[in-house]
Amino acid sequence: MATPTSNAGNSDDPTSGDNDGGGLMKMGWRSIEGLGKRAQKALALEKKHLFWETQPVEQFKDRDNEDLLEGPIDPPQDVSEVRKDPYNLPKQYEWCTCDIGSDEIMSEIYNLLTSNYVEDDENMFRFDYSTDFLRWALRPPGFFPSWHIGVRVKVTKRLVAFITGVPAHIRVRDKVVLMAEINFLCVHKKLRSKRLAPVLIKEVTRRVHLENIWQAVYTAGVVLPTPVATCQYWHRSLNPKKLIDVGFSRLGARMTMSRTIKLYRLPDAAATPGFREMERHDVPAVRRLLRNYLNQFIVAPHFSEDDIEHWLLPKENVVNSYVVENPESHEITDFCSFYTLPSTILGNPNHTFLKAAYSYYNIATSTPLLQLMNDALIMAKRKDYDVFNALDIMHNHSFLKQLKFGPGDGHLHYYLYNYRIKGVMKPSELGLVLL
Repeated sequence: MATPTSNAGNSDDPTSGDNDGGGLMKMGWRSIEGLGKRAQKALALEKKHLFWETQPVEQFKDRDNEDLLEGPIDPPQDVSEVRKDPYNLPKQYEWCTCDIGSDEIMSEIYNLLTSNYVEDDENMFRFDYSTDFLRWALRPPGFFPSWHIGVRVKVTKRLVAFITGVPAHIRVRDKVVLMAEINFLCVHKKLRSKRLAPVLIKEVTRRVHLENIWQAVYTAGVVLPTPVATCQYWHRSLNPKKLIDVGFSRLGARMTMSRTIKLYRLPDAAATPGFREMERHDVPAVRRLLRNYLNQFIVAPHFSEDDIEHWLLPKENVVNSYVVENPESHEITDFCSFYTLPSTILGNPNHTFLKAAYSYYNIATSTPLLQLMNDALIMAKRKDYDVFNALDIMHNHSFLKQLKFGPGDGHLHYYLYNYRIKGVMKPSELGLVLL
């Protein structure tokens, strides 16, 4: 951790007064998930998980206890019994609710996340969450503005910490539970010693409870008590020369650049008849496809039509979605989608931006999944994406190797808060993508 720079005018704000760029995270990565592993390491608060041992989450020691039932760990309280006042912060800091509709506040959030949400030692890449992406992620149907939580320095009003939740209906086996999806836990790197992360988690939990919601779902690149599933990222090169030039990937043994470019070359157009971009009138059909498909997984979202419209209708440089419409019957038979999370490339004289696509939800009922996903790769390549990433969840494992994805070296762990399921899910039993 960097030592806070001195600032004679404001000793309460160690995040100000950076003259050497030290306020920005020095980071790099060999693979996308290397960022994800660091992004939420503040959650691993102590080696023995002292904080998490006080929370209603499944503990490692209980994993093999067959006597424990599936379902809520703690029963719901009466909302009137939930603490009314925010948790105490160190005296120089104060809570704020971040107005996601304000361009000024969004700029503050963007700067905090860009500089502090992820870090690595190689100083090569930095996640670049766009304002459009953040608004999409944080304002789904029924969102609660009070769940967009910030911490400011009292004197300077500088935003130095952030955590968010959004409501989501999640099906666990045959039960649909209204949960909070928790994301974007971020503490300025110079304040990590203040132990703000546990207070942020407790505060967002308090605000979730005030809405009579008692369960949550979240992911982290570190192992906490206790993952319900552990997944792996795979990467498919779309612009191999650029990825090699910037250090994202390497030239394979006995491979030349020209042979590598040829290996990853894609056709110019989709192969599937009736393959087109999703439109608003497709929402009911896509919902039916998703509902039927996701029913086979142990944990999956339970989408309404409003959810489908929000999460899956195409938004430029945020989310791309495609359907296959039968040319004769005009029935929507297949669906594929990916979202956008780019990165800034640091210290490279030739490239400044890495455009990454992430596989989202894909359903194949008439078209082979392999062909459908190859068409998705073609669309991403046509839109100038450099790499296409996918977790090995749902049925993704069936196309990864054949479509020339390579395995990453890190893992993403899924967690449920105040809900126990027996055993550990295989990635192929998980039907939920969290941003």
